[in-house]
Amino acid sequence: MKWIRVFLIPYIIIGLLGGIPIFFLEIALGQFMKAGGINVWNIAPLFKGLGYSSMVIVFFCNTYYIMVLAWGFYYFIKSFSATLPWATCKNPWNSVDCIEFFRHDECHNGTIGNATFGNMTCEELANGRSPIIEFWENKVLNISEGLEHPGVMNWEVTLCLLATWFIVYFCVWKGVKSTGKIVYFTATFPYVVLIILLIRGVTLPGAYEGILYYLRPDWSKLTSAQASFSKPNPPLSSRFTLHL
Repeated sequence: MKWIRVFLIPYIIIGLLGGIPIFFLEIALGQFMKAGGINVWNIAPLFKGLGYSSMVIVFFCNTYYIMVLAWGFYYFIKSFSATLPWATCKNPWNSVDCIEFFRHDECHNGTIGNATFGNMTCEELANGRSPIIEFWENKVLNISEGLEHPGVMNWEVTLCLLATWFIVYFCVWKGVKSTGKIVYFTATFPYVVLIILLIRGVTLPGAYEGILYYLRPDWSKLTSAQASFSKPNPPLSSRFTLHL
C-alpha cells in the first residue's frame, strides 16, 4: 500500500484542524457544564441525541478494540514460548506453501523475480507464504473457507478475550480512584516501548534505506480513494465526547 507513505501529511493537517480543536472543545464543555457526554447537551436540548449516539458509538468501538487487546494479549503469552510459533513452518496450522524466509542456508541462491534457484528445495519460493502470516490467519483468526463454513471456536483467543475484559473491569470498577492510578502506567509505558522499538529499528541493517523509502512518498497517492477514506479516521476516531 504505497499510499501509506504520504498518509502522514493529511493526518497531521486533519489532526491540527479537526482532531485537536474537537479535543479541546470536549474538555472545555465538560469543565464548564460539569457533566458527562449525555448531560452536557442540556445546554442545547435539540442536540441531546448526540450524547446518546456518542455513547452507542463508544459501546461498539469498545467491543472492537477489546478484541484487538485480546489478540495482543494472546501474542504476549505466545512470545514466552521457547520457539516462537510464528517463526517456523513446523506447526499444525502451517500449509505446504509456508516458507521460512530467513532460512538463507536453504534458499541462498533463490530469487523471486526470474524464478531461478540454486537449491531445488526452494522451487515453491515464488508462491511461498510467511509463517507470520499463516500464524495470524490460520491460528489466531482461524479463517474458514467462507460464511457457509463457520468453523470452530478458538478457545485460546476466547480465554484471552475474557481475561482482557476482567483486566479492563478491575481497572475501572472503582471509577476515577482506580483509573487515576492505572493511567500513570498506561500513559507512559507505551512511549517507553515505542522508544525501545525505535532504537532497535534504527540499529537494524537496512534502517537507513527504510527511512529514505518512508521520506520519499508517491505524491500521486494523495488523491487515491483508499487514502482519502483513511485520512480523517485516526485523528478523529477518539473524539466520541470521551473527554467531557
